Amino acid sequence: MEKSIITGVATTSIAIGAAWISPAWTANDARQSLPYSDAVRVAEGAALYTDYCASCHGANLEGQQPNWQDRDADGYLPAPPHDETGHTWHHDNDLLMRIVRDGTEAIVGGTYKSNMIGFGDVMNDNEIASVLGYIKSTWPTEIQNIHNEINARVLP
Repeated sequence: MEKSIITGVATTSIAIGAAWISPAWTANDARQSLPYSDAVRVAEGAALYTDYCASCHGANLEGQQPNWQDRDADGYLPAPPHDETGHTWHHDNDLLMRIVRDGTEAIVGGTYKSNMIGFGDVMNDNEIASVLGYIKSTWPTEIQNIHNEINARVLP
């Protein structure tokens, strides 16, 4: 069942809510890799996660609340979990990098509302990749492998 869900997510365009997001890169661009098996980068990512992400996404990647898929009275979604129960691993590396760098509203566009700001002014791409590598390092091997497959299918 998970693989059929993943197949729909790992297409050239990725849906978040009602908006469609196309990758910013072309087939000639190099994709960012996440250093989830590099102990030094994972440790760096863990520290950066604590500094910039844990206040919303939880110290243990658990998200703001169990019903993270339900909008609040103002139309905002709570911060989702980044562990295997969330949807982070459903997205390819490039999209994850763009969301962290630019913020969700900037990526989705339109009238999409999000409290997720961009962190590109406080972290560079290598630091963002370290944070995402730390997050990925916490996922079970099966989920890491599925995420690797998603990234392998995004570009030929």
